[in-house]
Amino acid sequence: MTNHIVLFEPLFPANTGNIARTCAGTNTELHLIKPLGFSTDDKHMKRAGLDYWDKVKITYHDDLREFVSTVPDISKLYLVSKFASRDYTDVDYTADGDHYFLFGKETTGLPEEFMRRYPENAIRIPQNDNNIRALNLSNSAAIVIYEALRQQSFPNLARVHKYHFDKLK
Repeated sequence: MTNHIVLFEPLFPANTGNIARTCAGTNTELHLIKPLGFSTDDKHMKRAGLDYWDKVKITYHDDLREFVSTVPDISKLYLVSKFASRDYTDVDYTADGDHYFLFGKETTGLPEEFMRRYPENAIRIPQNDNNIRALNLSNSAAIVIYEALRQQSFPNLARVHKYHFDKLK
């Protein structure tokens, strides 16, 4: 079982860099759907990902249709949107197979037509709509991926090491 974070036409290099760093730390694959709002050589993106870029498996897709054609089980493609009715914590991410978490563009989200095609796949992070338009993309990706990993018992992730406690004495 592999988890995947998918970014639809990301605009801001810092968000993508931060998400890449989260992917490196969680063994999550990253997918970027073009067009991107920045160059992948962008210094801000590299700085946000620090020196972890070689530890992230990144796949680029020419468009949303091409990406969807690569997903083996469409029922495990989760569309993260504030307009969804089901909370991200209400989904069971323990089923065998890969899980894909698709996040929309920072300014406009996912295309409405696409969302209407897969309403049963939509999940949301609860938020107060009166104060903000949306949560930060990199924070949202971390929230969702860590819920999936928690349900999966944090596969292949390090637990607290003994030497951490030894340093506290």
